[in-house]
Amino acid sequence: MKYVGAAPQEELATGERSTRNRVARSVLDHGPSTVSELAERLGLTQAAVRRHLDALATDGIVEARERRVYGARTRGRPAKVFALTDCGRDAFDQSYDKLAVDALHWIGEQGGGDEAIAAFARARIAAQADAYREAVGAAAPEERTRALAKALSADGYAATARSAPHPQQGEQLCQHHCPVAHAAERFPQLCEAETEFFAELLGTHVQRLATIAHGDGVCTTFIPKGSQAATPAPQPVPRSARTARTSQTSKTSAKKTSPHTHNASASTAGRNPA
Repeated sequence: MKYVGAAPQEELATGERSTRNRVARSVLDHGPSTVSELAERLGLTQAAVRRHLDALATDGIVEARERRVYGARTRGRPAKVFALTDCGRDAFDQSYDKLAVDALHWIGEQGGGDEAIAAFARARIAAQADAYREAVGAAAPEERTRALAKALSADGYAATARSAPHPQQGEQLCQHHCPVAHAAERFPQLCEAETEFFAELLGTHVQRLATIAHGDGVCTTFIPKGSQAATPAPQPVPRSARTARTSQTSKTSAKKTSPHTHNASASTAGRNPA
């Protein structure tokens, strides 16, 4: 059927929703963004982007905030950016967060406390470490951060790598989405284990500058420049060794746990990150 003149209202509404979803997805993939950045990225006019952002803000999907500045501030007012709210993130693959929180609460309340939760967080990272080791190990030293970002994106973290504000100092690994953000808000051990893994994988001390779990628009990890070039590429750990190591970690955690730690552990298992 051919329509003459204006398109049917239903068709217009469908197109609006589709474009609005593209705007929200772009904020997810690239982190807090200005109107001009979104317009350039999506091939839209700034007026159209503002209209969609207003609708998304009304629905509680995005919110306006000042862009966070790392290092020395420049003159002038910080740029206004739009970031996803918790409600907005809920629309992108966080349906299992409640289950994760409940499971971690149970682990802590069974007498293991914070140590058991930390052991679980490290075991979770170790279970998926091989793909990251392979990606980083195959990259040239100067490309390892970008290789890690690409591997993280394949797992839903929408990660990018970019130069730090002072490029001579290093790079920033940015994760614009965290599938377990709500759980990490209650249990910072998840973020700590991930940071430890990045340091071990890249062979250098790394520094977490911001996390989605703390309310920032993006998880940002600083990686010093030059340290990776002097470090041999990481090699995958044989499955038998991983199994033995995980078993030993579990035995060690069990030995450290005593009946007298139950009440104190249960009271701190759900604390928010400092």
